[in-house]
Amino acid sequence: MTRTQAACPRLVDFHCHLDLYQDHAALIRECDREAVATLAVTTTPKAWPRNRDLATASTHVRVALGLHPQLVAERAVELPLFERYLHEARYVGEVGLDAGPRFYRSFEAQERVFERVLAACAEQGDKILTLHSVRAVGKVLAHLDRTLPPDRGRVILHWFTGTAAEARRASERGCYFSINSEMLRSPKHRQLVASLPADRLLTETDGPFVEAAGRPVRPSAVAQTVLDLAALRSETPETMRHRIVTNLRALVTPTA
Repeated sequence: MTRTQAACPRLVDFHCHLDLYQDHAALIRECDREAVATLAVTTTPKAWPRNRDLATASTHVRVALGLHPQLVAERAVELPLFERYLHEARYVGEVGLDAGPRFYRSFEAQERVFERVLAACAEQGDKILTLHSVRAVGKVLAHLDRTLPPDRGRVILHWFTGTAAEARRASERGCYFSINSEMLRSPKHRQLVASLPADRLLTETDGPFVEAAGRPVRPSAVAQTVLDLAALRSETPETMRHRIVTNLRALVTPTA
C-alpha cells in the first residue's frame, strides 16, 4: 500500500466502505491506531475526492476509486468522472458485475461500464482492482481476459462465491481472494476457501454490510477472520496473520 507498505500493518481489511460509517474520520484514525491496513472502497466517483482527502495523512488507509455495479443504472453518467480521477488512484473499487435478480435489468449497462473501467486501467497500468462478481464470475473473468492483461493490473475477487472451477481459473490468471466472516458461515464456501491458494488470501470486512452482534463490523474485526481461517486451514493464528500481511505486500509491490 506504499508509504512504507502501510508501515508494517498488523492486520488487513482489503474491502471496507469507510465512508458509509457515521464516524468516518474517527474510523480512519482507529485503523491507524490498530495498524489495520484498510482499503476504503467507494461506490461512486463523486465520493472519491472527500474519501481521498480524509485519508491523505493516514498511515494505513488507502482509498479506491469505484463505480459500484449495483448503482450503474443511476450512476453510469459518472463514468467520465471515474476516468478523469483514475490517474490519481492506484486502487480501483468497488467495480465489477452483479447478475443477481435485483440488478440483472442493468446487466448490459454494467458490462459496458466494466469494460471501460478495465480498458482505462489497462491503459494506465499498475492498478489494483477489488471486484464484485455476484452470479457473474465467469463474465467477470471473460472481461478480464479480454481487456486487462495480468501485467497491466492486479485483481482481487471480493466476497468470492463462485464455483471451484471458477476459483481455479481465477487463480491461474493471478487473482487474489478477500475473505470475510460472512463467507465462512457457509459450509459450501468454507470448503471453497479451504481450497484457495495460500499465497492469494486476503481478509476483508465489507463493513458496514457485514454485522456482528447486530452492529456493523469495523476493520479490526478481521482479527476474528484470521482466527477462523487459521482453524479452517490447520495453521496457527500467527502463521495465518503473517501470511495475510505477506500476501498484501506481494500484491502492492509494483510490477515494474
